[in-house]
Amino acid sequence: MSLSKPNASAATVTTTRVAPAPLSGLCVTCVDGCPGYCEVGRSSLRGREIIYPQPFGVSTSAAEKDYPVDFSHFNIQGTCVGAVGVEADPDKATFPVVDISTEVGSSENKVKMRYPFFTGALGSTDIARVNWEGCAIGAAICGTILVCGENVCGMDPNAEFQNGKVVRSPELERRVKTFKDWYDGYGLMVVQLNVEDTRLGVAEYAIDKLGVEGIELKWGQGAKSIGGEVKLSSLERALQLKQRGYIVQPDPEDPGVQELFKAGGLHEFERHSRLGMVDEEAFLKEVERVRGLGAKYVTLKTGAYRPADLARAVKFASLGKIDLLTVDGAGGGTGMSPWRMMNEWGIPTIHLESLLYKFLKRLEEKGAFVPDCAIAGGIVLEDQVFKGIALGAPYIKAVCMGRSTLTAAMVGKTQGKNLEEIYGKGKEYREAVLRTFIGAMALKEKYGKDFERIPPAAIAIYTYYDRLAVGLKQLMAGARKFKLSAIERNDLVALTREAAEVTGIPYVMESDMEEVEKILG
Repeated sequence: MSLSKPNASAATVTTTRVAPAPLSGLCVTCVDGCPGYCEVGRSSLRGREIIYPQPFGVSTSAAEKDYPVDFSHFNIQGTCVGAVGVEADPDKATFPVVDISTEVGSSENKVKMRYPFFTGALGSTDIARVNWEGCAIGAAICGTILVCGENVCGMDPNAEFQNGKVVRSPELERRVKTFKDWYDGYGLMVVQLNVEDTRLGVAEYAIDKLGVEGIELKWGQGAKSIGGEVKLSSLERALQLKQRGYIVQPDPEDPGVQELFKAGGLHEFERHSRLGMVDEEAFLKEVERVRGLGAKYVTLKTGAYRPADLARAVKFASLGKIDLLTVDGAGGGTGMSPWRMMNEWGIPTIHLESLLYKFLKRLEEKGAFVPDCAIAGGIVLEDQVFKGIALGAPYIKAVCMGRSTLTAAMVGKTQGKNLEEIYGKGKEYREAVLRTFIGAMALKEKYGKDFERIPPAAIAIYTYYDRLAVGLKQLMAGARKFKLSAIERNDLVALTREAAEVTGIPYVMESDMEEVEKILG
């Protein structure tokens, strides 16, 4: 296993002067007079600032650690026999007819999704806020789930509060409206709740005033084991958020800290969210409370915590009849997590999903309610989507892809700006958009004049998701599975003994041996 590089990374903009020692990551020869290129050196100058990936607020990051088992250690089983989900006829069993639609939910009011993938939470970070329009419109026109992350109301500089509760948040209002304006019956927008959001009354406001139908209770994510962080570049902003109840470090009310900031020695403050304290009774009460407020769908997002905590998530989700349980493995991406934590904590996605499968199967064997689930953690392309669904089949209904969706949006936005600089906003620009984004013409035909209102970032997400859809259909057709629910664990084969041991997926040289004996016997 190749470990994450200690003491030097592109994420923290650090390097070493010469080859590093494998254990510590320090240069083999650390010399007096070096200005401090490495993480230790930079930390000696900027301290806590170097805990986080750089540049903070305009980038996302994922772990460098190469885990012992990942999705590449499995291959998808193809077959030349039969078809599931369609008549076994060469003229009918073609890959374009593969049905990749899915649905999630514990009640008759299922959330129908055109695609079995959706974006992870886009919360209060600048990168999420700036790219919200493209992601929201992209999710809506694709017909998939969109998660509005934690702390949006609390971070809204123009939010209004009465008795410690939010009564108006222009930022959350903008986010909800953007999705609703393009929503056409498929997918769903959900708003996350963490400790701060619950205290600020975000669920009440989102449901009563904005008509939000989905609320996601958040325990954590795969990229970090603590609450969300953002950087604050002004003293006024730091004071505002501390007054709203957030943990802000260093303390902006400290006169010495204020003096240091004004002198230029301190460049930024950190805003932190509190840790949630999970308890079965309290969790079930919160589920009922949120439903009582009018939430049509209640979901749960948990991270790469220890196995006992995953068991708690599975059991509590079953008892509360949660509409969707999203489990996020270590190694995936984020825009706001401590770098070393992202690399060195938590259970990797393959291991976590394997545990999830075992726990859900036990629930089913006991006759308990089994929640629909989604898996997250470093999934970006169609083969990983297939494997993520197959590894946890039949319980995994979709995969969550936060970082890659945001990547598509950012690339689309950048290309749109480049085209606008070259052509302006007239006819030549619109023609250039059609040349640049292969999915643009389909949207133009569907939306007519309204197509011009779709930002390039949303067109990019649509185009990216369409690529995933076509690729997934091809892989499914090769496995002779013509509907998503037909995918099963037997569609995978492990390429290493360790991968087989961790997951229970048959080793390649042992797969199908019973059937082989029947054929050859």
